[in-house]
Amino acid sequence: MNQAPPNILFILIDDMGWTDLSCCGSEYYETPHIDALCADGMRFTDGYAACPVCSPTRASLLTGKYPATVGITDWIHWGDARPAPRGHVIDVPYLRDLPTSETSLASALRDGGYATWHVGKWHLGGEGHLPQDHGFDVNVGGCHMGSPGKGGYFSPWSIEPLIDTDVAPDTYLTDYLTDRAVDLIDNVGDQPFFLNLWYYSVHTPIQAKADRTERYADKAKRLGLDRFETFVDGEYFPCEHKKGQRVRRRLLHSDPVYAAMIDSLDENIGRVLQALERNGKGQDTIVVFTSDNGGLATSEGSPTCNAPLAEGKGWMYEGGTREPLIIKWPGHITGGSSCCVPVTTPDFYPTLLEAAGLPSRPQQHVDGTSILPLLRGADAIARDAIFWHYPHYGNQGGTPGSSIRAGDWKLIEFFEDNRRELYNLSDDLSEECDLATEHPDVERDLHERLATWRESVEAKIPQPNAEWEPPPAI
Repeated sequence: MNQAPPNILFILIDDMGWTDLSCCGSEYYETPHIDALCADGMRFTDGYAACPVCSPTRASLLTGKYPATVGITDWIHWGDARPAPRGHVIDVPYLRDLPTSETSLASALRDGGYATWHVGKWHLGGEGHLPQDHGFDVNVGGCHMGSPGKGGYFSPWSIEPLIDTDVAPDTYLTDYLTDRAVDLIDNVGDQPFFLNLWYYSVHTPIQAKADRTERYADKAKRLGLDRFETFVDGEYFPCEHKKGQRVRRRLLHSDPVYAAMIDSLDENIGRVLQALERNGKGQDTIVVFTSDNGGLATSEGSPTCNAPLAEGKGWMYEGGTREPLIIKWPGHITGGSSCCVPVTTPDFYPTLLEAAGLPSRPQQHVDGTSILPLLRGADAIARDAIFWHYPHYGNQGGTPGSSIRAGDWKLIEFFEDNRRELYNLSDDLSEECDLATEHPDVERDLHERLATWRESVEAKIPQPNAEWEPPPAI
């Protein structure tokens, strides 16, 4: 007798940093429900987003391809097309919607008999490229927008599909999305489901419930966090569209509003997990929890800190791409286990198809590798390198570049000056000691592999800006 396929709950957080959970090291933020998920599942210490900003990672998740392969390499701007950001080089063009020619993970699962639901942020295009155009039977709150916008997290909202939603004034968006997700679980019956729960949190605007904010403000005082230096101002931004602004790095977890946002997020994830148990589906559901890029640590209020990782959202360093990643699958994954094998966003597509007992689609998920062996306790998979390509100026201070990780070695090439930096992450998680000069053979080998990969996917490379003027010296 064939076993019924597992349900799939994929929880994607927006802008959550690698240490933004108490189970991942934070002594200020409180996440008891996510901690419990971690205790019941496997934590990946080296889980990566495919890009240091949101839309490319989301496209990668649904296609099983690297952003450079898909053609979406930066966050998707809506409205009038923005000029290419400029600095020493000029940003490259990229797609502004997820092509319908891609067979999404949702489409593949729906073809395999799954009910497919998207709840939350989409940010992969507008009309004609929405969740319902990419294999989802239900779409709650997904549109072209990448954040709650001017309306913020408290109703009435400015998110297009939710503008006329009949809810009480000041309903918190994270609560509402959870209500809808729970409704879907409560009414699905026996059909296997794929719930793509992509919260807007913890993206800006940083807004939380007043009582929770007050509680974390009191906690910050109790821990003495108000006695530490909170920020350090750094260099000027290298791009013209933020000319005159300086990078401002947060040094520790201490923002009570951000902590309160995470608290509400954790509470709501607990509600979804409880709905699975209440409906007798907890033992039959794969739960994946991760983030689309690193925590916002260097600009736009810099609400969190990714230390010991360097930098954060929008940067090529570890703080921009290394994410919390937890996977629970009762009866298949040993609870409380951990894995240090590097994995990345495109891997989810082939992994979930294999877990569902559905045929692989190798022509679609060309950049993904199934990590099912790791979930079953293996200590390696058949891959020797992971690649990133972000040929853009991040709004957070990062500059255009590409990188490769092979084993413990990581090479970053920056396009402004073709500088290459080499790090051994086993000894230098914070990427403080550039070993390119000390290990020229490793540097040369990784650069050749990176260049060969870029050529294979026809990655676009930024070109020099003849009108560039350097920012003032500090």
